[in-house]
Amino acid sequence: MNSTRITSFRRTVVAGLTSTALLSVLTTAVLATPTTPVQQNQAAACGAACVETQTLDVGGIAYAYRSIGVPSGTPLILLNRFRGTMDEWDPAFLDHVAARRHVILFDNVGVARSGGEASPRMSDCAKNAGAFIDQLGFKQVDLLGFSFGGLVAQELTLQRSDLVRKLIIVGSGAGYVEGANLSDKAIEVATKPTNTDEDFLYLFFKDRPTSQAAGRAHLARLRERKDAFAKFVNEKTWKAMLSAGSDVGKSETSLLNRVGSIQQPVLVANGNEDVMIPTFQPYALAQAIPNARLIIYPDSGHAFLFQYPREFGDEVIRFLGDETRP
Repeated sequence: MNSTRITSFRRTVVAGLTSTALLSVLTTAVLATPTTPVQQNQAAACGAACVETQTLDVGGIAYAYRSIGVPSGTPLILLNRFRGTMDEWDPAFLDHVAARRHVILFDNVGVARSGGEASPRMSDCAKNAGAFIDQLGFKQVDLLGFSFGGLVAQELTLQRSDLVRKLIIVGSGAGYVEGANLSDKAIEVATKPTNTDEDFLYLFFKDRPTSQAAGRAHLARLRERKDAFAKFVNEKTWKAMLSAGSDVGKSETSLLNRVGSIQQPVLVANGNEDVMIPTFQPYALAQAIPNARLIIYPDSGHAFLFQYPREFGDEVIRFLGDETRP
C-alpha cells in the first residue's frame, strides 16, 4: 500500500469513525502443560502468582514458560510486549481467562528467562514463537499478542495460517499507519536504560486519577509473585526488538499491506487514549482485516487489559468460545 493509498485509506477510516456499526465502544467501566499432578494442583491453588516456571528445549534453546488452567481444547498462547517478560502479565487477567481456557505464556528467544539470542527481524520473532508451539505438540492454537507481541502474532498468522484458529490483538497496530505512529516522548521513555513505576504509568495508563490508580493496583498484583522480575530484558534484546519493529515501520512495509489475507476471526482491542500506540492504529488495522471486530475501552491507555482484567477477560472468553471444564 503506497503513501497515496494509505492517505486515502486513512480518510476513509476517519469518515467511518462516526459509524457505530463499524466500531464497538465500551462507554462504561464495565499455560507446556503441567507435567505432574503436583504442578496441576499448584496451578489450581494459587494460579498465576505461583505457578511453576518450566523450560522446554527447542533446537538447543531453552524456552521458559508457564502453563495456567487445565489442559483442554485449543490453548491460548500469549505473545508479549516490547521489553515485556512473563512476570508482566497481570495475574488477575490470567486467572480469569484460565478459569475457562488453557493459557500458556512464555519468554521468546533471548528474552529474560529464555536462552538464545533475540533476532532483529520480525519474521524470525514469529518463527521462533511458532517453533515453541510446535515443540509443545500443538497443531492449532489461539494467539493473543500485546503491543509488540501483536505484531509478532500477525506475522505468525501470516506465515502459518493453519496453526492459528483465532487471533486477538491488543494495544497494537500495523507497525505503521500514516499520522498515527509513536511519539518521540513515548520512544524516549520506553527506551530508558531502566524504567520506573512512573514511566510505566505514563506509558501504559491514561493520565487520569482512575486509570492511574488502576495502574498502581496492577503493579501491586505483579509483585505478589515471589520471584517476580528475577530476570529482565537486557539492552541487546530490546534493541533487537526495536529493529524487528522497524521491519513493519514504513508505509511500504506496514502490515496494512498484508493483513487483508488473514481470514481467521480477529478481535482487536485498545484503550481510548494510548500514548504508545495511538488508538487510530488499531482502528485502521481492524478495518484492513476482513473478519475483525474492534473494542475501545474508556478512560484507559496502552494497558487497558490490566485496567479491566475481568471485563476484557470476559471478552476474550466469549470471542474464543467457553471451554469450561467440570
